[in-house]
Amino acid sequence: MDIRLTTEQDLDLFVETMHAAFGMFVDPPGEGGTGVWWSAFEPERGLLAHDADGRPVGTAGAYTLELTLPGGRIVPVSGVTAVGVLPSHRRRGVLTALMRRQLAGLRERGEVLAVLLASESVIYRRFGYGPATSTQNYAVPRQRAALAPLRAGDADPGTVELLHRDKAVELLERVYDEYRRLRPGSVSRPHRWWERGAGQPPIAPKPRYVALHRDAAGRPDGYASYHVDDDRTLRVDETIAVTDAAYTALARYLLGHDLVQRVVFRHVPPDHPLPWLLADHGAGQPEKYTDWLWARVLDVPGALTSRGWSADGELVLDVDDPFLGEHHRHLLTVRGGEAACVPTDREPDLSLDVSDLGTILLGGTAPSTLARAGHLRLHHPDAAARADALFRAERAPHCLHWF
Repeated sequence: MDIRLTTEQDLDLFVETMHAAFGMFVDPPGEGGTGVWWSAFEPERGLLAHDADGRPVGTAGAYTLELTLPGGRIVPVSGVTAVGVLPSHRRRGVLTALMRRQLAGLRERGEVLAVLLASESVIYRRFGYGPATSTQNYAVPRQRAALAPLRAGDADPGTVELLHRDKAVELLERVYDEYRRLRPGSVSRPHRWWERGAGQPPIAPKPRYVALHRDAAGRPDGYASYHVDDDRTLRVDETIAVTDAAYTALARYLLGHDLVQRVVFRHVPPDHPLPWLLADHGAGQPEKYTDWLWARVLDVPGALTSRGWSADGELVLDVDDPFLGEHHRHLLTVRGGEAACVPTDREPDLSLDVSDLGTILLGGTAPSTLARAGHLRLHHPDAAARADALFRAERAPHCLHWF
């Protein structure tokens, strides 16, 4: 088997092979290759596996993105995508070879983390990825959608205006970019995505209405992209808000829409106050809970010193990386929100797989939870409590960008 880096000339072959791996057909793109979900592919970052006869049998790609870590720190990451192997060549080591080659290349780029969205959650842990964020849909019947009354003085001084997606792309791009810098777990949407209409709505140029919120000074600080299905369900692709006031105003707009049977909000984070905005707290129901962003630590000291910290302390971490054949012990020391991480021969406080380090790094899952599940081995009675205090984030990480 031969694995080669792709170029612009290989793009059509890469796309065809990847679609075949998933049993899909290639939608015809618009002018210049725009308007389809793969329009923002970076051809020079693709890998194409060929069998002994030179036929393409597997693909793996990556986007150049940024990830927001706890403490508002932003790091460059690779968004791994388009990973697939033809059904005729599965269970032959093609995927393992692609993952090994890709991780080596990401390390050569100097990146401390890689991220992906797993089509099946059983695939990627063996390659060192761990689930780092989750998301869910939230459905509210229209007849029970009344919001709780606002307290005196809490009226929103801003405004909500209705726009068509095609007339609002520049505003959407600007608001999303401000939002993603504030939320741990969020990834960037490079201008190339918006310019080429890649991904899913509202980036993709499908018919959508946009409710745009402006603050009292007229500055855009939130939006909701939505449409109404034939069954009279108002489906919200995403609600992006820089402030709680903007989100509440957008929720009131969406839940007050006439002639719909229910409102379904996609990508609601686990800590979101939406249920508490309703007068009938039991009206809304979570739907389709799923893992979303998976994180792969490529450089343990680099990853740990890249995020911000809200507590001081020390931990000795014994980290096993079986896929890359590495096993190292690190002393993590946090003072004043900054971390130092150095090799050590001290006895460990806890032992963990590199995939579990990816899970706890963003603060979405407490180390004690993984310890109770048998993922982490605790060497001292207070190790779980100390790890929980250190790794806790200022808010739950959440990612809603699809790549």
